[in-house]
Amino acid sequence: MTNTAHEARRAQEQKKAEQKKAVGWPEFAAAEPALAEWTERRFGAYAHHVLATLRADGSPRLTGLEADFRGGELWLGMMPGSWKARDLRRDPRFALHANPGPGADGAGGDVRIAGRAVEVGDAEALARYAAEVELPLPFHLFRAELTEVVRTHVEDPHIVLETWRPGCPVRTVRRGNDDAPPAVD
Repeated sequence: MTNTAHEARRAQEQKKAEQKKAVGWPEFAAAEPALAEWTERRFGAYAHHVLATLRADGSPRLTGLEADFRGGELWLGMMPGSWKARDLRRDPRFALHANPGPGADGAGGDVRIAGRAVEVGDAEALARYAAEVELPLPFHLFRAELTEVVRTHVEDPHIVLETWRPGCPVRTVRRGNDDAPPAVD
């Protein structure tokens, strides 16, 4: 694929993603309070999580991040000039996966959030946030707009995926370790 064709394809993908409905944390919490509460608790169990962004060439970048639920919103803060901040300024799409914690038992399951990051540019808002969380300026601060929240957990003998998207109820899929089709609630 030529660079021009690649760039055109990326522009189409970004335009399509931007048209996808996204909502802030308050709208998600109002629509699905139990899942929102569980998600906040899961992210609150550990300080560091994994953020996925898109590099300029379209390949994924995974980096550590401290997600912050404050004032009814999900915030993503990062060092000035960091690659993840550059990625989000160029293409705001992201996925955030909660730290699974120690061991491999997946106790309680895990959760990931996908959406778009909206950068906070107002100097006063940044200063208020910095004072509240006791961070030195400068830094990049993004407010998360959600396009999807997925909780994955085990209900033996099934793996259960609960998926929420704006404007839709939670969709629950139960899959087993056999060839049977998954059950959808």
